[in-house]
Amino acid sequence: MTSTPGALAGIRVLDISRILGGPYCGQILGDHGADVLKIEPPQGDDTRTWGPPFKDGVASYYHGLNRNKRVQHLDFSTEEGRAALLALVAEADVLIENFKTGTMERWGIGYEDFLRERFPRLVHCRVSGFGADGPLGGLPGYDAVAQAMTGLMSVNGERGGAPLRMGIPVIDIATGLHAVIGILMALRERERSGRGQSVEATLFDTGVSLMHPHLPNHFLSGRVAGRSGNAHPNIC
Repeated sequence: MTSTPGALAGIRVLDISRILGGPYCGQILGDHGADVLKIEPPQGDDTRTWGPPFKDGVASYYHGLNRNKRVQHLDFSTEEGRAALLALVAEADVLIENFKTGTMERWGIGYEDFLRERFPRLVHCRVSGFGADGPLGGLPGYDAVAQAMTGLMSVNGERGGAPLRMGIPVIDIATGLHAVIGILMALRERERSGRGQSVEATLFDTGVSLMHPHLPNHFLSGRVAGRSGNAHPNIC
């Protein structure tokens, strides 16, 4: 029995992200055939300890975000670690990272001021909380915070009850999906132009995009949505 190569076979992905949104993006690319190398700090990704349950000392949380990846450990705060990273970037098609905005630049390996010129075919993807500019630019972001700020909590829960965080990190996961979409579009554009680019997916933007149909309803009627239990806001 022979298996058909995935649609992304031959694409080399360097995943230096951690926790959820970035690793989820890298996992999806790996699921579809990309060769994904995940680089973790010497102590490993934080989610290795987010259990129980554990398998071979590693939490299920980590296993659920990092299948189909090879793993290597580097310390980017050292010159040796950064040099090793750049050697890997030279062989990669895609770089995924979700460091706080400005961290890569502080290390001297930011996309705009270094990677773009040195690796013109590289597709750089950043997953962040709020992007780099604007009133919240550069601030760290977390799923629960984004659920609250974008209104998801305000419409989740029983009528007359308190706002509730959704039981899954839906914004982190959806941001990872948006990152995949951005990477695929950048790779498609690279086929035409021969040049890579930087794409970004933010938790805040993603949370706003998930507020359907509540936000369209508000824009058209002016009414502020509330909690309605398991009832649909528009249809029976």
